[in-house]
Amino acid sequence: MRLLIFGLGYTATRIAAQVRAGGGAVMATGGTGDLAFDDDAGVRAAIAAATHVLSSVPPDDAGDPVLARYGDALNGRWLGYLSSTGVYGDARGAWVDESAPIAGRRANRNAADTAWLARGARVFRLPGIYGPGRSPIDRVREGKAHRTGLPDQVFSRVHVDDIARGVVAAFDAPAGAYNLADDLPANQDDVATYAAALLGLPAPPLVALADLSPMARAFYAENRRVSNLKAKRVLGWRPRYPDYRLGLRAVSAITSPNIASPAPAAASSDQR
Repeated sequence: MRLLIFGLGYTATRIAAQVRAGGGAVMATGGTGDLAFDDDAGVRAAIAAATHVLSSVPPDDAGDPVLARYGDALNGRWLGYLSSTGVYGDARGAWVDESAPIAGRRANRNAADTAWLARGARVFRLPGIYGPGRSPIDRVREGKAHRTGLPDQVFSRVHVDDIARGVVAAFDAPAGAYNLADDLPANQDDVATYAAALLGLPAPPLVALADLSPMARAFYAENRRVSNLKAKRVLGWRPRYPDYRLGLRAVSAITSPNIASPAPAAASSDQR
């Protein structure tokens, strides 16, 4: 396997590590990659040499930059694209799966998701991503965590290493959209409170929505539970961290190995 990654960021770096661990070769654009995105000759040579191409580059106001610049060279290869469950828009707390309509508030993100699907890609729709160095635990430590007091506002999330395992599992899977999310959508306040408890700290402060940034208010304007049943059925994928408690305990074991875990909370009826 020779995998070319467009955009070697936080998540794609973990995917690259899994591919290399399995004996594959990885080429990549991005700050930590070995190719410059605007080096047309070098990138086109890498595409020609690749068996698999994965893009984690988000769309900009002009559209998807990878497809705009190199789309003509991508035919005949396994294609993957890291998208977002934001394409589903607000579901008022209901479950959504890959058959749900594309109704997200960002038209450019919706269009990029649709364009990669039209090219026969495996499109991975990702909820809130967390892992070592980028998690509620880090936000609590930095004094940036907060609660909103919205108990019915529910989101899905996924550990970054579970994304990597899902992408690798899809190397032999049919084209299409796949939600890679954990089994337990949860209220953001519960997650922040649990992260603080892992650190032996009180729950983060309550903050009114009006006092949050426009981006944060837009985040809380959406409410949905993301089903991962298709990925389980078609990819044979199972999240190693099926809920945020297991995932955050794994993060805390890396960053604060001497901290004891709080008592587990009761299982949610949302598990599926």
